[in-house]
Amino acid sequence: MSQTTGPTTAGAQGAPQLDAEQLLDDLRDVFGTGITKPLAWRIAQLTGLRRMLAEQEGALAEALTSDLGKHVTEAWITELGFTSNEITYMLSHLKSWIRPRRASIPLWLRPARAKVVREPLGVVLVISPWNYPVQLSLAPLAGALGAGNAVVLKLSELAPATSAALARLLPQYLDPAAVRVVEGGAAETTELLAQPWDHIFFTGNGAVGRVVLEAAARHLTPVTLELGGKSPAFVDVGADLETAARRIVWGKFTNAGQTCVAPDFVIATRPVLDALKPLLDKAIRDFYGEDPSQSDVYGRIVNERHFGRLTDLITTGHVFRGGAVDTETRYIEPTVLDGVDGDHLSMQEEIFGPILPLVEVRDVDEAVEFITARDKPLALYVFTGSAETKRRFIRDTSSGGLNFNAPLVHMGAPSLPFGGVGASGMGKYHGEESVALFSHAKAVIDVPAKPDLLAAIYPPFSSAQEKLVRRFIARPRP
Repeated sequence: MSQTTGPTTAGAQGAPQLDAEQLLDDLRDVFGTGITKPLAWRIAQLTGLRRMLAEQEGALAEALTSDLGKHVTEAWITELGFTSNEITYMLSHLKSWIRPRRASIPLWLRPARAKVVREPLGVVLVISPWNYPVQLSLAPLAGALGAGNAVVLKLSELAPATSAALARLLPQYLDPAAVRVVEGGAAETTELLAQPWDHIFFTGNGAVGRVVLEAAARHLTPVTLELGGKSPAFVDVGADLETAARRIVWGKFTNAGQTCVAPDFVIATRPVLDALKPLLDKAIRDFYGEDPSQSDVYGRIVNERHFGRLTDLITTGHVFRGGAVDTETRYIEPTVLDGVDGDHLSMQEEIFGPILPLVEVRDVDEAVEFITARDKPLALYVFTGSAETKRRFIRDTSSGGLNFNAPLVHMGAPSLPFGGVGASGMGKYHGEESVALFSHAKAVIDVPAKPDLLAAIYPPFSSAQEKLVRRFIARPRP
């Protein structure tokens, strides 16, 4: 086993080159010793993660500000405190989640005993994104550790300050023999994906998700993909428009719109849109002031490539408010586009930035048709006071999550599964789902040698045996 126990900072100046094959071999050796399986080890890792978030809050918040312009309070709400709460919930329930569970036995097998045992998968690769580089690194990491796995965490090079901070800090708080951190870019990710991991957990966009899935298929490696998509916000006739406007603005422009579950566009009838527009404008001014470029709570776009992609979406004839940009600081003003239809450039792919199109429909029926005609979104937000409208969206739409009257908040409930469906992802995590995701539910049955319960089905077969089989085995029991 390698003696290197710190982070593998491949790609950094003066750092050793990544040997992904050797890294995986080393961790398989570590996992093979059984050190990651006891409950005490798992609790120690989760406790260490939570302690790091508390003791290193300042360093991590500073890194997030450097990478994304995040205000310290936003960093706490969406990253540091969020992840700490997730870990606390996991710690309080982990013992019961991993306890073997008895399974019922059919009459013809009694007195055999059966149970389901959750066992760790082995060595897991977690590939995290840049937009929430603490939360979306540590929340899946916590699930993998809670399930008793050894883990390689590949951090995003697009959030370099946070990547460097986590690579430095994690070995101080976790078992460095079983948890390794890899920095670097596409070359390092490609080398990692060439290895036969026991599970790959990826958060990012669909294009890279396809690359991950294709690489994993070569080894039949199971994959969790947390992707994104265009998450709609439907505002119904009769909804509380002032509250809807404030919550949509909060959900959309948090992290400068760089949120996988941000409301991607608003869909409503023309009278509702016309009433909503001044309320959206007021909420933006209330939150970020007359000049959001001077606000210390409004973030920046992560890099020049994404800045350029986003500015191309701002077509002058559709701007209701906003539209100002600053190339030097990668600032894009909170922008609302009106008169947008399904063919507009902003409606072709996930925006992932501070641009909010307003799309007109005739009624609820057309809204449902518009949403279901497109890829299934990671989240769907419906602002309504109507029980019938709620039932309609529950029954007739499919999405990773469905929220009524508030965006984003489903992520903050660790008892709820989080994940996509269809093009927005596969697999789910948070809370118990995280531990289940990174575990194998092993069926265990113990059949006593005496009496020989199987004698009734041994050949050669008699008419008496056939009657017995039909009565107790082949016939479905109520």
